[in-house]
Amino acid sequence: MTAPGSAVTIDGVHKSFDKLEVLRGVDLAVAEHEVVCLIGASGSGKSTLLRCINLLEPIDAGRIVVGGDEITGRGVDANRVRRGIGIVFQSFNLFPHKTVLGNVTLGPRKALGKARSEADAEADALLDRFGLADKRNDYPDRLSGGQQQRVAIVRALAMQPRLLLLDEVTSALDPELVAEVLDVIRELATGGMTMLIATHEMGFARDVANRVCFLHEGRILEEGPPEQIFGAPREERTRQFLQRIIDAGRM
Repeated sequence: MTAPGSAVTIDGVHKSFDKLEVLRGVDLAVAEHEVVCLIGASGSGKSTLLRCINLLEPIDAGRIVVGGDEITGRGVDANRVRRGIGIVFQSFNLFPHKTVLGNVTLGPRKALGKARSEADAEADALLDRFGLADKRNDYPDRLSGGQQQRVAIVRALAMQPRLLLLDEVTSALDPELVAEVLDVIRELATGGMTMLIATHEMGFARDVANRVCFLHEGRILEEGPPEQIFGAPREERTRQFLQRIIDAGRM
């Protein structure tokens, strides 16, 4: 059942790879302008869930509804769906043979049919907003990891998505570069962007999320506001996970 005012509704979603069941009946509703962080150990299903929402992986059972449209039904145009759902991965996936401007404007020009002048103007505004205006003519190999990831986020935003999926976007970065990427995401959250974020950055999740979901073995074991999940988790498995994070000095 689709929740009223929901940007995304995930209803009983299952996903397996051969005999490995990765998602085992996930239910989640994300409201418009809500920021939901997915936490959990590697292999718990966070990245797979995001890829299913963007139709990069077909689901085996259940359904996903975005903006009132069931996107996992038969005959759905996946490319049309993806135009409204931005996704950013931990590997930046920038085109090495294109400049920063070329990377950012490719989608709006090819998928949205925008004129070069319009796409360039909108890209320049985004690059300026996120402190990348002086990099517009540089190629990705001239950028730091943090700059490349910020360009990847700008590229997703250039498509004017109604929903942004972020998959461990700081995992490939050196620690000193993490902050500049998290600052961009904080700004987007403040501006009301609907986001679903898989992250290992617990302090960031506590700071930016409206709600935190703890995934364990392909299910959402516990969810709630950050102060409850991080301050008084109900489930023993959640407490064990967070204690390991604390013991590793990552929270």
